[in-house]
Amino acid sequence: MFSGVFGESVSVMEGDSVTLYSDLTEIYEDDEILWNFGAERFIVAKINRGAGIFSIFDRVLDGKFKERLKLDKQTGSLTIINITTQHAGLYKLEIHGGTLSCFATRLPVPNITRDCLSSGSSYCTLVCSVVNVGHVTLSWYKGNSLLSSISVSDLSISLSLPLEVEYQDKNTYSCVLNNPISNQTTHLNITQHCQPCAVMISIPAAVSLFVVATVMVFWIYKKYRKTDQEGKCYKQNKTLK
Repeated sequence: MFSGVFGESVSVMEGDSVTLYSDLTEIYEDDEILWNFGAERFIVAKINRGAGIFSIFDRVLDGKFKERLKLDKQTGSLTIINITTQHAGLYKLEIHGGTLSCFATRLPVPNITRDCLSSGSSYCTLVCSVVNVGHVTLSWYKGNSLLSSISVSDLSISLSLPLEVEYQDKNTYSCVLNNPISNQTTHLNITQHCQPCAVMISIPAAVSLFVVATVMVFWIYKKYRKTDQEGKCYKQNKTLK
């Protein structure tokens, strides 16, 4: 039996295997061990040595763990094989009320890009984004002060957070992705990230320019034809005389 809360961040590449260790050397007869996954705490593995229970529940969550879990009957450690982004998240080991939290996920580095459509003449709009993350918080900081943040509990395809800064701003800004165990930070470089945007003409504007150009060409052509015809008529009248 153990009490207290311990945390560990585990990084792993897709396709690899990872073992979440219980830090136990043996399991006693009256111990009950539960491995939970996600905020909803779905049970994926259970050991009750006294009752002779050593079970893996790999069909929960529509079978996302099917044939991917291995349970060490001696220590209670859980191994996940052939990892994908679906398996990223919070894993909790419960033993007689004690809880060990593990994050089997590799936090990506936040990406900062400029939003040219939302930028103005005196300010720059930036977007900090990450993909394929879960159980994380994405935040903008000005120095050490939190400006804004957004959190997600389940796996999210994309997470983004905007920020507006003036071109002459000399403050330091950073975008931070974190879970309770680890974090990744990208620092904002206004000179680099607020480079001038390429000149873009919207489709309606382009169509308008095309129509105006077409009308002008047609008008010039008509005027030229009319002038030319008047000249010919004058010459013909002169000849008839």
